[in-house]
Formats: sequence, structure tokens, C-alpha cells
Amino acid sequence: MLAKRIIPCLDVDEGKVVKGVKFVNLRDAGDPAEIGAIYDKEKADELVFLDITASLEKRDIIIEVVRRTAEKIFMPLTVGGGIRDLEDIRKLLKVGADKVSINTAAVKNPSLVTEAAKKFGSQCIVVAIDAKRIVTPLPRPPVTRLKTGKLANRRTGKPKWEVYINGGRTPTGWDVLEWAKRVDKLGAGEILLTSMDCDGTKKGYDLELTRKISEAVSIPVIASGGAGNLEHLYQALTEGKADAVLAASIFHFREYSIREAKEYLKKKGVAVRL
Repeated sequence: MLAKRIIPCLDVDEGKVVKGVKFVNLRDAGDPAEIGAIYDKEKADELVFLDITASLEKRDIIIEVVRRTAEKIFMPLTVGGGIRDLEDIRKLLKVGADKVSINTAAVKNPSLVTEAAKKFGSQCIVVAIDAKRIVTPLPRPPVTRLKTGKLANRRTGKPKWEVYINGGRTPTGWDVLEWAKRVDKLGAGEILLTSMDCDGTKKGYDLELTRKISEAVSIPVIASGGAGNLEHLYQALTEGKADAVLAASIFHFREYSIREAKEYLKKKGVAVRL
């Protein structure tokens, strides 16, 4: 059985780690290199570093911040934000990233995923998907009369999620499930799936979304958005069928340590690396 991974995430804006709710109202959480070093000592399985406004503002990747972070840690490092082409990926891998996360560029140019996987190896290419639930009113449902004489609803709405880009600011019209399947076929090595509806709320991951994507693709899925306690991590790995869980607030603000998270999961029967 493959061990499940616990992955702290550093959302970075202008060189500082930040955390918000549903991608807005960001607050400062510290220096990325210093925080990364703490997670390394606590034996996090990986670290994700996302420059969350780079794509929107068309800024270059903060190479020096990535370099400083990479120099202080020994666990695998995934970096995303502002990646537009193969050269951006090469620069990141050169300064110490082990993987790159592509979101906006992948949607705008899907062939970039295939080209990058061929050039650098699929294990280096993570496609990030920011998903927002679509709320649409259902037509008046047909009904059926039960033996008791009561009326019962015969139609239930099936939830859908839309892919967003540019740091969660721009809807694309892409259905998340269809985009995830395509990403798998394009050659991505992993999917980083974030629920925009749950992000920063600390009310738990979107388990239905996570499960649907995990069951639909052949590559690993990292669940992201909504972790508020250790039970939420467990639910995402079991009910959500994710291969890894990503969290920010509960680790950044020292509500739980990586060690506490892993020990909790181990006691619940989840395979983890201690």
C-alpha cells in the first residue's frame, strides 16, 4: 500500500506567505524559506509553493524566493504561479524545484502539459485545478405518488464544478471532471485539486468533488481547500479517495504539527511515513 502524503502549502504573494478565505482577504503568515525549513524538520512529505497572483499580474516567477526555500529543505518541492512556457519550467527546476504546478497556462495551452511531460518527465508536471461549484436552479421536478398518498420528488440535481484560472478570478467554461480526464491523457503526473468554495473556510474538503476526480483519473490527486482539523485530512484520504492532502492554515498558525497529523492518521489506519 502506498503511503498517503501530508503536504503543507505556501501561498506566496510578493514574496510572503499569505492565507485567505476563498482566495481573497489575504493575511501575512511569514517568510516562505523559514516556514519551509520548519516543515522539513517536521518531516512533511512534500512542500507546495504557489505564487498565487503571478499569472494574473503577468509577473515573472520569484526565482530568488524559490531558490532560498529550496536551499533550506530536503523534501520534494513543487512550485507554481506564473508558469507560461517550457523555459519557465526549466528555470524552476534549475533553482531547486522538483515539480512544477501549472494551472492557467495549461488551460490556455493544453499542449504545454504534453510538451513539458516529454521534456522533463511526467513526474515533474502537476496540473493544478481550481474548482468552483456551479449552482443552477433545477426545473420544476416531476413527482410520483407513493402508496401513502404523499408526493415524492423523482429528480435530484447533479452537482458540477467549473475550472477557474488566474488565481481563481477567471471562469473558463470547462467542466472540472472533463478537464481532469483530459489532463490525465495529456501526460500530467499529478493533479492538485482545490475547492474554491471550501478554501480557507476550515470546514473540511469538498469530499464529493475529490472523490469524483480521484475515481475518474489514473494519476494521483492531491486534495486541497478546507482543512480545519485532522479529521478533515482523514476524510479526504478515505471518503475522498485522495492520494495526498494539502493544507495551509492549520499548519502555518501552529494549530497542528505535521507529526500530530501523521500520528492521528496512523492511528486511524492510514498508511503514512513517520
